[in-house]
Amino acid sequence: MNDTPGWASPGSAPSDGQEPGASHPAEPADRPTGPQPADQPGANPQSPGTKWSKEQPPPGQWSAPTGPQNPGQTPPPGPGWSTHPPAGPGAGHPGGPAGPTGNGGYGRQAGPSGYGGYGAPGGWGAGWGGPPPAAKPGVIPLRPLGVGEILDGAVATMRTYWRTVLGISLTVAVVTQVCVVLLQGLVLDGVTNTAALGDPSATTDEQLNAMSDALRASGPVLLITLLGTITATALLTAVTSRAVLGKPVTLREAWRDARPQVPRLFGLIFLVLLITAGAAFACLLPGALVNAAGSTAGGDALTAFGVLGSLVLVLWLLVRFSLASPALMLEKQGIKKALGRSAKLTRGSWWRVLGIELLALIISNIIAMIVVVPFVFVGATLTDGGVGGVVETGGDFGWAYLIVSGVGSVIGSMVTFPIVAGVFVLLYIDQRIRREALDLDLARAAGLQDYGSPAPGTTTPGS
Repeated sequence: MNDTPGWASPGSAPSDGQEPGASHPAEPADRPTGPQPADQPGANPQSPGTKWSKEQPPPGQWSAPTGPQNPGQTPPPGPGWSTHPPAGPGAGHPGGPAGPTGNGGYGRQAGPSGYGGYGAPGGWGAGWGGPPPAAKPGVIPLRPLGVGEILDGAVATMRTYWRTVLGISLTVAVVTQVCVVLLQGLVLDGVTNTAALGDPSATTDEQLNAMSDALRASGPVLLITLLGTITATALLTAVTSRAVLGKPVTLREAWRDARPQVPRLFGLIFLVLLITAGAAFACLLPGALVNAAGSTAGGDALTAFGVLGSLVLVLWLLVRFSLASPALMLEKQGIKKALGRSAKLTRGSWWRVLGIELLALIISNIIAMIVVVPFVFVGATLTDGGVGGVVETGGDFGWAYLIVSGVGSVIGSMVTFPIVAGVFVLLYIDQRIRREALDLDLARAAGLQDYGSPAPGTTTPGS
């Protein structure tokens, strides 16, 4: 190391075999001033034999800072660690003339940390506060989402594009409830009798007949409701996908985007129901066969296990294929590929997907109950027998009850349709961001320039 005056750094590197940080022995008082060997460091070539240079720093000026420096801790300025800018040309470079620091130009201009300009605010590297915040062109930031952000994005979509969202939900809900009210008032009213289900003294045959009537009454209603939900989901998927990009969409544009895929969506839902029904039947079949063979005890045990197994298997299949609907609508794929995409996106995240979807369904059902229950009680009071008469007669509701409760169902559907559809679509987008870096494509589609590319003059970690 060159030990000539003007280039010695604070706490300089070891020289002449000394270890870093080792203290130098005190300078002897009777040091020789006579001729010394010319090959010693710092010797003046014009006056060979001079061991000690006349231009030496004052004692204690080159002491290194003591104690470990923790991140975020600003070291105290000491001798040789100047916080002043270098003076003169070349003062900030090795070998330049000594500036006000007295250390040959090694005292860099102090940065915000006061540590010779080497640190950001707070000390060595403490100014790096992590990656910059993700871009948010629409209702969600373009990064992996949390549960609260998914729910907030669904609500933000409904709040920001309320005209389109509520228009779709209102139209679908009105058409669905009109069909349900007409079906119950003209076909099912007075035909079904479910009073035996709440009668402890009813025989087994009466209870089975009541259950059969309840299934006949609820089956068509559930089918109509399912068709309306599928249609609303298809239209709201287009709205939510545009909301992620911050681009509004009208009802006509949403229908134009969703119309080619609506028939496939109906086929997809039918196939999923068929798969789950087949899985449940396969679980219940062994118990039924054993019971038919005459082994009642074994058959009952297998039936109990079959019921438990069918519930678990059906739930697993429904969650595994729950993202097939947004995949079908947004990727414009067929039914088989949409099912495969959903299975791929939920692989390894089954519990997370289940939790988020279950939370969305619970929230939407609570909201629906809060809205619908008052209308149900109001409609029941308008009937001849009141609330008790509606409960006792079962299927004999009356037009007043059906109309008033239908109005409540329409209002509840206007709120629940956007929440459920928005959560499913945003969950699909979140899974693709986590697995396929969809945020880069979304940023380009939103018109963000140079999103995801490193800033000029920076390097990526490990490069």
